Amino acid sequence: MENLRALLAKIKILFLDVDGTLTDGKLYYGNNGEEIKSFHTQDGLGIVAWQKLGGKVAVISGRKAESVLYRCKELGIPEIHLGISNKAEVAKDLITRLNIQPCECACIGDDLNDLPLFELCAISFTPANADTILLDRANIRLTRNGGEGCVREAINMILDSQNLQGRMLEYFKK
Repeated sequence: MENLRALLAKIKILFLDVDGTLTDGKLYYGNNGEEIKSFHTQDGLGIVAWQKLGGKVAVISGRKAESVLYRCKELGIPEIHLGISNKAEVAKDLITRLNIQPCECACIGDDLNDLPLFELCAISFTPANADTILLDRANIRLTRNGGEGCVREAINMILDSQNLQGRMLEYFKK
């Protein structure tokens, strides 16, 4: 576990899948065909805190949805990539553009199209209800399901390894 903690301490960017990670993975449609998604507020607060403390976030999703774009903008996420078939290609571009090393990257994903990110990043997380193939290949299996605070759980682990939990608490006391 100590080696894992050392890897977590180096993380500068977190690549996030959406469906099954930031959401419960279910697709809800309104009467007019509009897609409706549910996001957990604890994930949102964790993302905001991570960014305020200097961390970077990039959302890379295979699907396009206006609700995802809206939520990401609401959270101040600058890198929003939707409708992506090759997530690793986008992540590699971001690594180069942001001058970050793969050893400083973590990702959270729940299904097969996230595996290329797992191979690219130093740390890979899965929600508790991820596909079994990803559960077997992830560095860290989270205890929370997708859409139920798993992103916050991962961010808390990273912040703890970087001794930033106290700074996060101070930020929100203001």
